[in-house]
Amino acid sequence: MKKVLKSLSEDEYKIVRKTKKSAMAGLDEDHLIDLHSRIRRARNKSVTQYRRAGAKKVKAKGGRGAAKAANVHNAARAEVFEKSLSRVSARLATVSREAARELRAERLDRARTSSPATEFDPDALGKVSSAGRPRIDTTRESPGRKKYEASTIAAGARRQTKKDRRHSS
Repeated sequence: MKKVLKSLSEDEYKIVRKTKKSAMAGLDEDHLIDLHSRIRRARNKSVTQYRRAGAKKVKAKGGRGAAKAANVHNAARAEVFEKSLSRVSARLATVSREAARELRAERLDRARTSSPATEFDPDALGKVSSAGRPRIDTTRESPGRKKYEASTIAAGARRQTKKDRRHSS
C-alpha cells in the first residue's frame, strides 16, 4: 500500500490524504460532496487506465492471466482510490443523516410555533350545537338518474335474452 501511495502524483496523494478520518472530521456536507466527486473522478480515471492497459497487454502477453499479472500496479492504484471513495461515502452518509435529522427537527419546531395551539374545551366534547340538515340522497329522484338506471336495466335484459336464445336453440 505504501509503495502505491508513493507512486501517486502529488495531486492524487493530496486527495487521498484528505480522505483520512481526521482530515474529514471538520468538513461539512458541501465540502464532503466536493471531495466525493473529486475522488470518484480520480477513481474512474485510474480504473479506466487499468482496463485499457490490461486490454493492450492481453495481446502482448498472449492471455488475460499473464496480462493481469503485468498490470498489478494499475490495479493497486485503482484500489487505493476505491478505498478512499468508500471512506468519503461513509462519512458523507453520516453527515447527511445528521443534517437531515437537524433539518427535520427545525421544521417541526417551526411548525409547532407558527400554528396556534388549539385549546381543549372540556364542555364541547365534540358535540354539534345544531341538528343540521337531514341527509337524504336526492340523486335517486333526478330524471337523469332514472334514465341511466332504466338504460342499465334494459341493457342487462337484452344481454340475458341474447344468452337465452343461444342456449335454447
